[in-house]
Amino acid sequence: MASKSVHQLTFDGPGRYRICIKGYLDESRSEWLGGLQISTQSKSDPSTVTALVGELSDQAALSGILNAIYEMHLPLLSVEYLGGDD
Repeated sequence: MASKSVHQLTFDGPGRYRICIKGYLDESRSEWLGGLQISTQSKSDPSTVTALVGELSDQAALSGILNAIYEMHLPLLSVEYLGGDD
């Protein structure tokens, strides 16, 4: 039987995340939000969803991003862990 290496999510380890918010967020905010890649479906649709995707150093960095989103009054739709360094 072949063994498969499985990366375990840890509190203090790096990870790749996808954060979805309701509303438009300009790509120029990427550096301010930890260098996450920002992509938006549409800027004029009232149901616009913006996704932020990228590697964060640990969950403290994730918390900082979530706090920044909160301070911008943008509704959080989801946070998804996509994996880490294997």
